[in-house]
Amino acid sequence: MQELWDRVVGTQPDPPRWLMAVTGIVALAAVLNRPVWRPLRTVVTIAHEGGHALAALLSGRRLTGIRLHSDTSGVTLSVGRPTGFGMVVTAFAGYVTPSLLGMGGAALLASGHITMTLWITLLWLALMLTMIRNVYGAFALVVVGGVVFAVSWLAKYQVQAGFAYLLVWFLLIAGIRPVFELQQLRRRGQAQWSDADQLATLTRIPGAAWVGLFGVVNAVCLGVAAGWLLAAA
Repeated sequence: MQELWDRVVGTQPDPPRWLMAVTGIVALAAVLNRPVWRPLRTVVTIAHEGGHALAALLSGRRLTGIRLHSDTSGVTLSVGRPTGFGMVVTAFAGYVTPSLLGMGGAALLASGHITMTLWITLLWLALMLTMIRNVYGAFALVVVGGVVFAVSWLAKYQVQAGFAYLLVWFLLIAGIRPVFELQQLRRRGQAQWSDADQLATLTRIPGAAWVGLFGVVNAVCLGVAAGWLLAAA
């Protein structure tokens, strides 16, 4: 156990600079390529729904379950007041969580905590698994968690570093695309129950303003985190 603890909390040497750059380019290509983006979007949905769940708990609501669907959508159910601060925070958290997680991962990577980044990811997935209420959701979490565990436990250091940087870059870049997709759906009248529209109902601030705020937060996260990662390189 002591060896495992030292491995998780210890620091690792920075990977080659070219690896940091290549993983960012690969992540960008994955987000922009529609056939690749489609299955990988589930990773963003996991972060999105996990953000709703964490915000619900922190704001005093009672979390009752999370569902992930094969069309890359998801839903998080919680019990509490239907209005007020807790509901606003819960509704807001989803679209910004992937980017916030990416920024947190970038901070860990910039300080040399590559293994810790992977194990915190595993902890996030394990906690979500306890609240999953459908088969596909459990399957998705087990698959993603299995990949992260295999890399963190069995792979060589260079592979771990490449995977961790790829995951962090992906969360940072991928956090932006769903915001644009959301606004496109809203323009076509296909997202009446979106997080932005729920926030509009709760606060009387237009849904478009909330979409814009999602985008600003995610863009700032990408800019700040990219600065950390590039400075480390």
